[in-house]
Amino acid sequence: MEHKIAMVTPADYPELVSVWEASVKATHDFLTQEDIDFFRPLILNEYLHAVELACTKDAAGNILGFIGTAANKVEMLFIHPDTRGKGIGKFLLEYAIREKGITAVDVNEQNAQAVGFYLHSGFKVVSRSATDAMGKPFPILSMEL
Repeated sequence: MEHKIAMVTPADYPELVSVWEASVKATHDFLTQEDIDFFRPLILNEYLHAVELACTKDAAGNILGFIGTAANKVEMLFIHPDTRGKGIGKFLLEYAIREKGITAVDVNEQNAQAVGFYLHSGFKVVSRSATDAMGKPFPILSMEL
């Protein structure tokens, strides 16, 4: 399947949140349902508005994965678990590097799959924080190309 970039509009936000939640449940086993419930409205009402978004869709128009960027940084990259392993994350990341000048990303250290993905994509760990941006005990790795 050939992937194509699609721009995102606010009408897509509920579907993005669904993809986000499915992806988080598949990859962030360190988060509780309470954590997910805490972040869901922040994703919908704040975080999606704070980044430039792009996605890729299937032939029926369903969002398979999306990336959010700001300045030179990946702020979010989520792939629906049903479509993982099909090159969608790589496709979206390569788009962001090529078209948006991305050189940095922060990753939950406990999300070993994401850390491995970014290392494989040429990123290197440059620093570590014991907590996330909200002060929650989720260590963050800052990575750069």
